[in-house]
Amino acid sequence: MNRKEYLIPDDDEYEVSSPFDGAFEKGRVFSVAQLNEFVKGCFDANPFFSSVRVRGEISNLSYSGGHAYFSLKDGKAIIRAVMFRSSLARLKFRPEDGQKVVLTGAVTLYVAGGTYQITASSMEPDGVGALALAFEQLKRKLAAEGLFDESIKKPLPKCPRRIGVITSPTGAAVRDIISVTGRRFPICDIVLYPSLVQGEGAEAMLIEGIKYFGRGGSDVDVIIIGRGGGSIEDLWAFNSEALAREIRRSQVPVISAVGHETDFTICDFASDKRAPTPSAAAELAVPDTASMLVRFGNLENRMAELTKKRIERYRQGLGSLSGRRVMTDPRFYAEQRRMKLLDLSSSLERNMTRSVADGRKRLAGRADMLNALSPLRVLSKGYTAVFDGDGRSVRSASGVSVGDSVSLTLADGRIDAEVTGITLERTEQNGQTNDV
Repeated sequence: MNRKEYLIPDDDEYEVSSPFDGAFEKGRVFSVAQLNEFVKGCFDANPFFSSVRVRGEISNLSYSGGHAYFSLKDGKAIIRAVMFRSSLARLKFRPEDGQKVVLTGAVTLYVAGGTYQITASSMEPDGVGALALAFEQLKRKLAAEGLFDESIKKPLPKCPRRIGVITSPTGAAVRDIISVTGRRFPICDIVLYPSLVQGEGAEAMLIEGIKYFGRGGSDVDVIIIGRGGGSIEDLWAFNSEALAREIRRSQVPVISAVGHETDFTICDFASDKRAPTPSAAAELAVPDTASMLVRFGNLENRMAELTKKRIERYRQGLGSLSGRRVMTDPRFYAEQRRMKLLDLSSSLERNMTRSVADGRKRLAGRADMLNALSPLRVLSKGYTAVFDGDGRSVRSASGVSVGDSVSLTLADGRIDAEVTGITLERTEQNGQTNDV
């Protein structure tokens, strides 16, 4: 079968002809696969369908094997689309559901499914540039991770000794930084890490510069990274996710000075401080020597004034002390102290005498109490205490037996005796008579 050209006339009327001679003979029966192959051939044979630009909204987006599968829709219709990994890798932004895009691709038919689709070779946001969209996507992502939080940013040193500068060695940025630093704080050293600032290889060199200065091996106190102004394409190396993360890993504070005041990059948000221009970055990095000299002069005058006032106050105090009698007549002061000592001694002696008397009175009272409770006081009245042979007190006549040895304790001595007889007295209790 001979292929024929499938043309699209200028008047938008499509003259449909078969790409295969004799394909539709009257009464011929085709399989489903043959029919789909034929329709696919119609798409493939027409050069119009090889590169079509279509505007629509992405929906039902999914990724598999590095390829993107989605639908493109407007208010009236929908078409299936696919973008293979190689084409996807060339995009500056990441496709998302709901994005309005313009894609370029070939219209073809998927034979097995019987559906036609667009195989996209390129894609761009509709109404906004791809780089601008990629910037906003990355900014949202890193902000959600907390990479831009002010709470994690490091303070700048007040008087740095060395500044690491990452920029082009031939650009205006490095000249501005050197000029401003030399004018404001000439004792500070500038260490340059030469780097590309746009184009291929720039991103990798900028990251290496941050690593060189930021990991503690270069002995710098602050880092300035930047360049002069330019288009978003010129500044794109500073919109690197890898660069932003390396800046946050830096042990040394980083000042970002990319472009002009109206230019913003991911590097600006990730850095510890953003300066609108390289010159402004140098002003942020170092103090102004002239202003410091004025401030130090003011402090010196203030200190001299305060010292003068303090000396005068001490002089007046010394004059007041020198006029007192204790200073003019030291013997008077010693006499005053001696009299005070005598008063204290007399007071102590009186207190001691009073304390001893009170103590003796309390001791005598307690002795009388003890004497009143003493068994010897009872014995002095003619009573006797009886103890058995084991030294136990005998409280009842039934507590001993005839023949037992006992001792009798009197007020003035002890008598040893032997029990020769026991008489128990009878008592009457509750109407009953008991032997006691």
